[in-house]
Amino acid sequence: MSLTTRAIICCLYLTFVKLVTGDGGASGFRNDDILSTTLDQTTASRCEEISIPMCRGIGYNYTSMPNQFNHDTQEEAGLEVHQFWPLVEIQCSPDLKFFLCSMYAPICIEDYHAPLPACKSVCERAKAGCAPLMRQYGFAWPERMNCDKLPEYGDTSNLCMDAKNGSLPAGMEPESTYTSSTKRPTKKCKNKPCPNETKTVLPSSGEAIDCTCRCKNPLIPIERGDFRYNRSVSTGGLENCAMPCQNQFFSEEELNFGYYWVFSWSVICCFSSFLTVATFLIDMDRFRYPERPVVFLAGCYMMVSIGYITRIVMGKPEIACDGDMIRYTSNGAVACTVVFLLIYFFGMASGLWWVIMSFTWFLAAGLKWGNEAIAKYSQYFHMVAWFLPTIQSVTILIISAIDGDSVSGICFVGNQNPENLKTYVIIPLFIYLLLGISFQLAGFVSLIRIRNVIKQQGRAKAQKLEKLMLKLGIFNVLYTAPAVIVIGCYFYELLNYREWTKPLVCPCTYTQIMMRWNPDSHMSPPKPDFSIFMLKYFMSLVIGITSGFWIWSGKTLESWRKFGARLCGRKVATPGYLPPPLVPPALGPPLLPTPSPISQLHPSQRPLIKQQMACSVQSQLSSVHKHSPLSHV
Repeated sequence: MSLTTRAIICCLYLTFVKLVTGDGGASGFRNDDILSTTLDQTTASRCEEISIPMCRGIGYNYTSMPNQFNHDTQEEAGLEVHQFWPLVEIQCSPDLKFFLCSMYAPICIEDYHAPLPACKSVCERAKAGCAPLMRQYGFAWPERMNCDKLPEYGDTSNLCMDAKNGSLPAGMEPESTYTSSTKRPTKKCKNKPCPNETKTVLPSSGEAIDCTCRCKNPLIPIERGDFRYNRSVSTGGLENCAMPCQNQFFSEEELNFGYYWVFSWSVICCFSSFLTVATFLIDMDRFRYPERPVVFLAGCYMMVSIGYITRIVMGKPEIACDGDMIRYTSNGAVACTVVFLLIYFFGMASGLWWVIMSFTWFLAAGLKWGNEAIAKYSQYFHMVAWFLPTIQSVTILIISAIDGDSVSGICFVGNQNPENLKTYVIIPLFIYLLLGISFQLAGFVSLIRIRNVIKQQGRAKAQKLEKLMLKLGIFNVLYTAPAVIVIGCYFYELLNYREWTKPLVCPCTYTQIMMRWNPDSHMSPPKPDFSIFMLKYFMSLVIGITSGFWIWSGKTLESWRKFGARLCGRKVATPGYLPPPLVPPALGPPLLPTPSPISQLHPSQRPLIKQQMACSVQSQLSSVHKHSPLSHV
C-alpha cells in the first residue's frame, strides 16, 4: 500500500487503537480496570529493570510484567510502544513519552502493591499537544483513552504520578507543552476548532519546523475580492488556495510524453470511429438493430477524440488554465466549455448507447424480437441516450463545476474536486456499466439456449450462431475491460487526491517529518503514478478504436467499392450475378430451329399452360421490384 493518510495515521494513531484493542482483550479503558489490573500484576509479579529503550530515564527504573495489555515481556511491549517513536520524536507533547510508558511499562515499587498510573493532568497535557496533529488528519483522541477515567492529581484515595504537580495543559500555560523558545499562541477560537492552527515542533536535530498549513509558492492564494474567493477552491483541504497551471507532481519530460501520447491515440480513435460512421452512412441497410447502436457509440467516441484534438490544437493555457493557475469552478471560457461538452457529454452518451445495444441484444436473443420490432422504439433509445447526458452536462454548467486537468490540459469535471468526480463521473459510469453487463449476461444466456436448439436443426445454422456469439463476446470484452479500467483509474484519483495535495500546504505530514528526522529513510512525499494517468487516457479512447470491430470484414470493402463506383458514375453489378459470356458463332451449317415444347402439346392443353407461365413470370417480376423495409432510426 502506498504511503497515504492511512500510513500516516499508522504511526500517529493506529497504535493508539492497538493500545485499547490489542492483545489483552480488555473490555474497556476504565479507571477501575487500570487499578485492578495493576493490582493483580504487582501482587503476582516481581519488579524488573526497564529495558524498553524509549522508557529509560523517564523518572523510574523498574516495571513489572505482564502489563495491562497482557504483554508478557518487555520485548513484546517494546515492539508496540516504539511505534509511537515518530510522534514522540517531534515532541508534540513532552508528556507523551511518560504517559505511554506509564501504561506499557507501569511503575513497580518494592513492597508497594497498589496501582500507580499517570494522573489525569498528564493525559490532558499529552492530549492537548498531540490531538490537534491527529485532528489534522481527521481523527479524534480515542474514547478509551479518555483522560477523565484517570485519577485526579492530589486524590489521596487514588494515588497517581505527575512530575509537574498537576499543572494545566497547553492553552492556559503554553510553557507546559512547548519549549520556551517555541511558544504556542493562545487559542482564540472558542467552542469550535481553530483551522490551520500554528503548531511548532522540535525534532532531535534541533531544527524548528513550522507546522502551519499555508498557501505558499508555487500554490496561488485567492485574495479576498476575487470572484473565486470562497467558491470551493482548495488545495490539500486549505481553502482559497489554488494549484498552478503547471503540474506539480510530474516532470516536464513526463508531461511532454503525455502530450504526444494523448494526441496519438486521439487521432487513431478519430480515424477509426469516423470510418465506422462513414461506412454506416454509405450502407445504412447493413446496420440494423440490434447492431445499429454500435454506430452511434462510434460517433460519440469520434466527438470525444475531437475534444482532445481541440485541446492539442489550441494549447493547454487556452483550455485548462486561468492565467497562472489551473481553472476552478469555471464555465465562462468558451474553449474550455466546448472541450468539456465534447468529452463529457459524448463520453456519457457512449456509455448509454452501450447499455442500449446490450438491451436490444437482450430483446433479440432473449425475447425473440425482430429487427423491425426493435426499430419501432428507436426514438425512445435516442431520447434516453441524448437526454440524460444533457441533464448531467447542464447541471455541471449551472453549478460551475468544470475545472482544468493539468496533465492532459483538457477541461472536465472533478479534476480538482474529488466530490464532483465521484458524483458526476464515477457514479454514472458505474451505473451504466452495471446495466450493460446485466443485459449482456441475460442475452448470452438466451443465445446459449437457442444454440442448443439450433444444433438439432443443422450444423450450418449452429455455426452461424456461434460466429455471432463469438463476435458479440469479443466486442463485450473490448468495451467492458477498458470501461472497468477507466472507472478504476478515477477511483484511484478519488482516494488519493487529498494525500497528494496535503504535503503541498502542510509541512508536518508523517513523511516529511521522517525525511527531516532521518534523511536516509528513502521516503518521499506521496505523488500520483504517471502510468495510471496515461492508462486512463488510453482506455478512454481505445473503445472508439475497437468499435470498428463490427466493420472489419469483406462487406465493408464491398460497400466502399460500390460507393466509389457510384461517385464515378459507373454501374455496379449485383453481387453474385455474372452476365452470359459472348460466344462467337460457330462456323458450319446453320442450326435448325428447335420446336417449342408447347407446340408439341395437344391443342386443348396449350391455353392452360400459357396462362400458368404468365402468372409465374408476373410473380417473379413483382418479387424483383419488392424492396426491404427500412429500419426506423
